[in-house]
Amino acid sequence: MRKSSRRNWRRSGLFAGALASFVAVAVATPHGQSAAARQATERVRTALEGLPSYGVFDFVAFQIDRESVTLLGYAYQGTLKSDATKAVRDIGGIDEIGNSIELLPASQNDDRIRWATFYRIYTDPFLSRYAPGGALNARAEAIRYSRYPGLQPLGSYPIHIVVKHGRTTLVGAVDNEADKILAGFRARDIPGVFEVKNELEVLSD
Repeated sequence: MRKSSRRNWRRSGLFAGALASFVAVAVATPHGQSAAARQATERVRTALEGLPSYGVFDFVAFQIDRESVTLLGYAYQGTLKSDATKAVRDIGGIDEIGNSIELLPASQNDDRIRWATFYRIYTDPFLSRYAPGGALNARAEAIRYSRYPGLQPLGSYPIHIVVKHGRTTLVGAVDNEADKILAGFRARDIPGVFEVKNELEVLSD
């Protein structure tokens, strides 16, 4: 996949390809993929990235096989799973949709970890460039929404923060290995986190 395409996918936080598991996403499409298959992949990606309920605490991936699409990942809000299915169905030309997106359980402790991690990463002097509007906007988002369960920053946040039962997984993509390592450090700074898995893709490789 061309680097320009991969950077577009970084902005949306959506990945397609052969998924061995959620945290092992292969973003490179096969070299022999037909023009029709590439167009179908792009249509699915565009439909999913336009979901109004898709935010930084979710992560959606998909794999496509001819007229069949399988959705995978994690949803912080309950509507995202059904919204994703509807968005793909509305594309047309898709005969079968499998939806394995997992709804994350409600947890005050997980919410605390999510917002603390969001703040640490997106207000960091080096990582804040990944936040739409920069560190000041990320700080304002955290102050504005963190007190309300179920709310999250929406939009193009390339570093997604998935938290389940006190365990954090960072998914998405960053520009270089140093940013990946730093994001992992910031996630591990949060008190009470049992484990951090850093599955960020490095686009410069």
